[in-house]
Amino acid sequence: MIFDKMVELDYEQLVFCHDGASGLKAIICIHDTTLGPALGGARMWNYETEEEAIQDVLRLARGMTYKNAAAGLNLGGGKTVIIGEAPKEKSEAFFRALGRYVNSLSGRYITAEDVGTTVADMDFIYQETPYVCGISESYGSGGNPSPMTAYGVYTAMKRTAKEAFGDDSLQGKTVALQGVGNVSYSLCEHLHEEGASLIVTDINQDSIERAVNDFGAQAVGIEEIYEVDADIFAPCALGGILNDDTIPNLKVKAVCGSANNQLLEDDRHGKMLQEKGIVYAPDYVVNSGGVINVADELQGYNGERAKDKVKEIYNQMDKIFNIAKRDGVTPAAAADRLAEERIDSMMRVKSTFSQNEVTTLSRR
Repeated sequence: MIFDKMVELDYEQLVFCHDGASGLKAIICIHDTTLGPALGGARMWNYETEEEAIQDVLRLARGMTYKNAAAGLNLGGGKTVIIGEAPKEKSEAFFRALGRYVNSLSGRYITAEDVGTTVADMDFIYQETPYVCGISESYGSGGNPSPMTAYGVYTAMKRTAKEAFGDDSLQGKTVALQGVGNVSYSLCEHLHEEGASLIVTDINQDSIERAVNDFGAQAVGIEEIYEVDADIFAPCALGGILNDDTIPNLKVKAVCGSANNQLLEDDRHGKMLQEKGIVYAPDYVVNSGGVINVADELQGYNGERAKDKVKEIYNQMDKIFNIAKRDGVTPAAAADRLAEERIDSMMRVKSTFSQNEVTTLSRR
């Protein structure tokens, strides 16, 4: 069954990691290394079954292939899932054991922080392997990636605004933000500085009050956010929120936010938005600023260089909207095609190089 799934979607490697002394149980998945080493975070979650963990790591690793490719990175896709309850089951020995497993892959996979793991955890991994990003700034990393993620969302939103309104200026636009966490708060700063009006909601009242006090945002209820009069809707919390129930209520011209997996069903709900005249910015491109930022550590982190790379999200969005028009598909489908075209192009280059190398050797 597992091999059938790996063959169906071209997975390269699945590694089961166990360390009895520390209690580590983890799975590393490498989906595709056509563009370069697989980069993807280590997620710690209390999975109910091992099968659930396997399905999650397969899904997440493939998602990173598309995210890294569409972001223009020369990196493939991979992921680690750790079976356990964070932070209860964590220890130095736990993550150093994981670091040894990562190191055994000799650079084919590079890990980083994700749900349930922290910078401190990455520092423990770093004691055993250089193939880790998102470590402490004292080791030369970029530190907290949230500001760069937010800057990327802001950049993507400007290109999305150009698609929806003919101009990329956000001055005078009203943006409705669902969720005001670390990334979204930084996004609010950018929007406020440009002169946008903000409508916010969050399950955390303190987060709402901070946005109201700092940016003059208007606060609304959790369910009201779908029905407000705004120009742009920015989902920055849960996934699956663009669905049969919410899309008909939207009164915006564009959707662009930091949340993952915003469309409950990529194809069907992407088409629903399109039919409603709403421009959708594919989430895994919009929120790629974080992975672009940590990937810069692989060259010796430089903040200005990383920011310049995050700015390129604007151009990646431009390519996506152009592909959507060229092929008559939704932006969500166009983002997948952008990623697939990059990977296929590199595969052809590698295949041609290999054939030429064989021909050269045969002549000797």
